[in-house]
Amino acid sequence: MPAPRDRQPGATAAPGCLGIDIGGTKVALRVETDDGRTEESAFTWGPHQDAEDDLSALAAHLKAFPALADVRAVGVAVPATVGPDERITAWPSRPAWTGLALGPALRGLFPGTPVAWADDGDLGALAEADAADCAHLLYVGVGTGVGGGLVLDGTLCPGPARGSFEIGHLTIDQDGPECVCGRRGCLQATASGPATLAHAAALRGAPVTFDELRAGLRDHLPWALTALDRTARALATALTSVTELLHPDRAVLGGGFAAGIPALLPAVTTHLTALARPGHPTPPLAPARLGGLSSLRGALLLARHL
Repeated sequence: MPAPRDRQPGATAAPGCLGIDIGGTKVALRVETDDGRTEESAFTWGPHQDAEDDLSALAAHLKAFPALADVRAVGVAVPATVGPDERITAWPSRPAWTGLALGPALRGLFPGTPVAWADDGDLGALAEADAADCAHLLYVGVGTGVGGGLVLDGTLCPGPARGSFEIGHLTIDQDGPECVCGRRGCLQATASGPATLAHAAALRGAPVTFDELRAGLRDHLPWALTALDRTARALATALTSVTELLHPDRAVLGGGFAAGIPALLPAVTTHLTALARPGHPTPPLAPARLGGLSSLRGALLLARHL
């Protein structure tokens, strides 16, 4: 990642774009100027604050971020579900934001500056497609939840005007575990990091931490291998289902949980191979190139097109 370059005294600042990745506990910001300078900042907030307090904290951080002086456009990645009226309809990790008019709130932070936002999984897909120079790419991020996005012909599908690509809520087993959305059998309820750890704990008969799962996989313990295999099979099922309908050229697997469990990607690949049918191969699967930065980079791409 390029380091920020100091502006020479008396030099005129080049305009730039701001990307913001709003998470459940952390907000990351990155400014990229037209002359190649970059500046980054981040802050954390508590998990149970009021929405107005959160917005005040964000406004205070923006005020202290000098790179914003020359920003001409802003892109924001949000993990919430936003309705056509610009109101947040669901955000499980920060429920106090439900009902918030996101559009006016963001525009109020940047008066006179164009602002756009999209789902963090969608923007992760946009950034990964750009990094891979691939016009038809499916991205899945496995972390606290399961998100992702689809790029077809270089454009997000279905697109911000029609909603986000909610692969995490694709039903893969109607008798599966209950999801935070209220349904049963969503991909997220089976294949997220917490879901994998919960299944591992049930098999082991004792709680399992992330580090214990990693150790169990390293030592080839049956409970760890079985838990990971279920997660891999669920992910492969979802990837195959999307491929049958939309035919991406490539698939990438990202997210913090996937990055910390190297055995997950080959396990998913094995199940993908088993699910392929004659004349309909599944797309090659690769690790995400940008790791945890994909949504932030996608937010910058969104800003550049304003």
